[in-house]
Amino acid sequence: MPENDPWEYSLYIPNDLRAVTVCRRTLRLILTMHGLIRMVDLAELLATELVSNAVRHTKGPAALRVRWSGTGVLRLGAWDADPSPPEPPKPFDPGLEREEGRGLELVRACADTWGWQPLVTEGNRGKYIWCELGAAAPDPASRTA
Repeated sequence: MPENDPWEYSLYIPNDLRAVTVCRRTLRLILTMHGLIRMVDLAELLATELVSNAVRHTKGPAALRVRWSGTGVLRLGAWDADPSPPEPPKPFDPGLEREEGRGLELVRACADTWGWQPLVTEGNRGKYIWCELGAAAPDPASRTA
């Protein structure tokens, strides 16, 4: 499949922290198979944060969605069954060594753009939090917040 053809994958997961590792490894395989290995490290970091939030802060199932636009944009997203908006990210402070509460800060600092939307489909509710990376996928250490 040529790199400029669009594609999309969805991986539905249970509410289990072990599913985060499954998502990360699946994402690595997807990007490698599509010739986007240059994007793997940053994409894994962002997907891990999105999926971790979906699993940790909700009680129902979740999903990872990976979409290549065909025009050089990779969109990563996590769906969960809780319609509550995510907590707004605080300014990213790389000097703080917190184990929790930094997910959306990292997403905002490392992604080209991000956002969220509530979902209502046939009576089901939830939200979808997403971020996008351009094909250049710079090193996250070189990004400015």
